Amino acid sequence: MKRLVLLAVALCVVLTGTMAHAGKIEDIKARGALVCGVKDSTVPFGFIDEQTKQIVGFDIDICKAVADKLGVKLELKTVTSATRIPMLTQGSVDMVAATMTHKFERDDVIDFSITYFMDGQKLLVKKGGGVKSAADLKGKKVATAKGSTSEKNIKAAQPDATVVSFDEYPQAFLALKQGKAEAVTTDSTILLGLRNSDPEPDKWEIVGDYISPEPYGLGLAENDSKFRDLVNRTLVDLWNTGEYVKIYDKWFGKDTKYYLPLTWKMETWPY
Repeated sequence: MKRLVLLAVALCVVLTGTMAHAGKIEDIKARGALVCGVKDSTVPFGFIDEQTKQIVGFDIDICKAVADKLGVKLELKTVTSATRIPMLTQGSVDMVAATMTHKFERDDVIDFSITYFMDGQKLLVKKGGGVKSAADLKGKKVATAKGSTSEKNIKAAQPDATVVSFDEYPQAFLALKQGKAEAVTTDSTILLGLRNSDPEPDKWEIVGDYISPEPYGLGLAENDSKFRDLVNRTLVDLWNTGEYVKIYDKWFGKDTKYYLPLTWKMETWPY
């Protein structure tokens, strides 16, 4: 009897060790789906299509490419700037593609892919309202999203401004339109999406020099190099085959409402 107990304990140890060392790739393939955390109100990265009522956007297409690489379906879960890292660390999502800037302080909690999109933080203001840079926000209110790098960056760039934070950027833009803030600050492409989605885009303008660079990375769970390598290989393959440019032009090309010339190159590694 004692021997059977010892064998059972040994088996539990082996199984526990196997489970502990099972990587994300194995989990995803066993599930048959890659669960990707994306935003649903950040045009054109992730938003609800009015006709299909489905979440679409640049980040969703990047997630789809990773899912295809794994040979599984894509499942989407909505995240915000404040919830995306907790949802990843808690295992609610396998990967986050949500306009997330790669910062060392975040790298202490999660891992990141190589940069898959490059941007910089600016201001969206009312045209002719007198705000041209962060210096003009002294003693004024500026709106942004909770948990974003923009929230910290604007406080550093203009300590005398009052930062008002919202769950989502459309709420911040609404505050600007209602006169409850003098500016919205975040990455210029997100501001472009807000401005050009408005019924009267010409009332608003994006101003100022870059407050900070914003290199976007895909958020990944800590210490799973095999999954990180697969994601990075997918991104490099997209770039080298020209598929990345096709996805980029789909959302930011000349024929879109959100035209933004592709002026940077992805860091690619030799095969």
